[in-house]
Amino acid sequence: MGRIDLSNNALSNHIAEHITEQIITGELNPGEKLIESTYAEQYGTSRAPVREAIFLLTIEGLVERIPRKGAVVKAYSETEIYDLLEIRTMLESMAMNRIAEYGVDAKILEEMKSILAKMQDGVEVDEYTQLNHSFHMGLIKSSKSDVIKKMYSKLKLPLLRIQNLSFGTEGKIQKSLKEHAIIIDMLKKNKIQEATDVLNQHNRDVILNVRNCLFQQGRLDEKKS
Repeated sequence: MGRIDLSNNALSNHIAEHITEQIITGELNPGEKLIESTYAEQYGTSRAPVREAIFLLTIEGLVERIPRKGAVVKAYSETEIYDLLEIRTMLESMAMNRIAEYGVDAKILEEMKSILAKMQDGVEVDEYTQLNHSFHMGLIKSSKSDVIKKMYSKLKLPLLRIQNLSFGTEGKIQKSLKEHAIIIDMLKKNKIQEATDVLNQHNRDVILNVRNCLFQQGRLDEKKS
């Protein structure tokens, strides 16, 4: 690839997005080392933008630096994975409480319906995972709480990585689609409690499915902190 002439931090961000995609899709595995010279050569640049990209991903929680080894793809422990999913569930529950208080935002609901339509088009797992996050982000935005939105946004990349694992299981996308459609229908009818019940069960099932995936991979024996 020839040298890319991008100003400011655009190149670093582009490289970070590339590495993020590799991590989320599983092209890069937990514990795998990120070699600065490889990406520098690929993008026809010095190591500085690559180093900045890796720093950004360290902040996002996808990469960690290990003494004498360097930057590697972060390997989440079982407990860390469950904590992320539980925090997600808690924030979405808080959002539903706010929706019950303030009412359903019709504009955001239409956006969520459009996202669901794209999810129903038979997209690949990686794209479905991204759309799924956007769908749930609609619930968060409906809370009208900047605090809830900012906290949820910080979970985005780790959640994408974890949920990509979950949606790779046969039948889980179909189940997800059905439940998302029910949530939309309940919100449209202003049945907030019913929508909340479906969402809470949906999120509990995600945790159970991730646990089963980890078990099948033999990861439940990992350290938990």
